[in-house]
Amino acid sequence: MAYLLRSLIVLMITGIFLTVALAFGWLELKFSHIQLAIPAFIFTIFAQAFVMFYFIGVSRLVDNVAMILTSKSNLHEIFDTPPADLSPYITKVRQYVADTTRSKRQTIPWTMMMLILGMLAFLLGGAHDTGLVAQQIHTGVVYGFLAAMMIGFVRQWYYLGKTHHTLRSFKALFSIPDDSM
Repeated sequence: MAYLLRSLIVLMITGIFLTVALAFGWLELKFSHIQLAIPAFIFTIFAQAFVMFYFIGVSRLVDNVAMILTSKSNLHEIFDTPPADLSPYITKVRQYVADTTRSKRQTIPWTMMMLILGMLAFLLGGAHDTGLVAQQIHTGVVYGFLAAMMIGFVRQWYYLGKTHHTLRSFKALFSIPDDSM
């Protein structure tokens, strides 16, 4: 899943930078940057929603297992035969909880920042096109969006890899197949 999400965010970056290249005249195509901005930003929303829900979902899965282990109820949900000593599992799961929570906290704020600044840039582009806003305002917000997108991209790339390894290790600990969640 992490590889799919990394592919999505690479395509997102490509679409946004293609839009910027058209806007600045670095690239000539038969359509304008406005015509490309619409699908590029819709794809950005799509990709960021997937990334955000991946981190939320993995964190939630690990939290649920941690609650089962600490409450010692419903142990049959994660074990065929519950072991007598749960302390090694509890120790490892606490580390997984810390890792997945950190990943979620390090990426979701940048996801939200990208989406908010992207929406503002998109709306201000329309306002500029109708003459309600100066070009400098639209361009300034686009620069902010690009900065947030690049920082968010780096963080998402890094934490997608970390969370992918954490999830595989977590699944191996409880003998959960890789293709299930």
